[in-house]
Amino acid sequence: MATATPLPLHAAPLRSEASVAIPARGILVVDDHELVRLGLRALLLAETGSVPVYEARSLADALRLYEFHLTSHLLVLLDLDLPDSQGLDTLVRFRRAFPASRVVVLSGKDSHALMQGVMALGAQAFLPKTGHLGEVLRYVRDNDLVALPASPSTAPVAVRTTPATATTELQPQLNVRQVEILDWLLAGKSNKEIAQLSHLTEGTVKNHVSTLLLLFGVRSRAQLISSLK
Repeated sequence: MATATPLPLHAAPLRSEASVAIPARGILVVDDHELVRLGLRALLLAETGSVPVYEARSLADALRLYEFHLTSHLLVLLDLDLPDSQGLDTLVRFRRAFPASRVVVLSGKDSHALMQGVMALGAQAFLPKTGHLGEVLRYVRDNDLVALPASPSTAPVAVRTTPATATTELQPQLNVRQVEILDWLLAGKSNKEIAQLSHLTEGTVKNHVSTLLLLFGVRSRAQLISSLK
């Protein structure tokens, strides 16, 4: 049963008053648009009836809430464009803080390159918000993401959803060094600056950047940054 410990600001657990036991997994909805959060909460509550649903309006709030409820093994529905973080860097920062987290990315931008980046960084799925919010609920339900415990063997699935179709595909995962270099690229660092920060030669950094361009299917670092922001 839930303890009486006060929740941090923006925590909004929802559960049926008649519920005897709280499920092992709750859901954290991270989005700065109130209507999106309210819509997802209503759908999730209608589907599950008793799963706790928490809210965060910013990345800082999301990090605090996830840490506070760490023992609940939360599933995270994460919007990439927040007041204090934009684009793929949002996922980079969240996954760096909580590498074992299960994150489903919500995005207002239906970009193939962005989807590739999201999956390479270890997200469970990429769900464009251009479709109906019910698609998010269907994905959570079909994959039993609330009931199942986190498992390293569970393969992530990229989902690009349109009103008519849904496709899935697997994406390669970036290694730790590639994630670091991608993060510096998104921050606008030059190869020379990245070499100094990573204690690598500029030639090695250039090779890593070339690999990232190949993985994301773009021809220049400018295209990479533009597609992932």
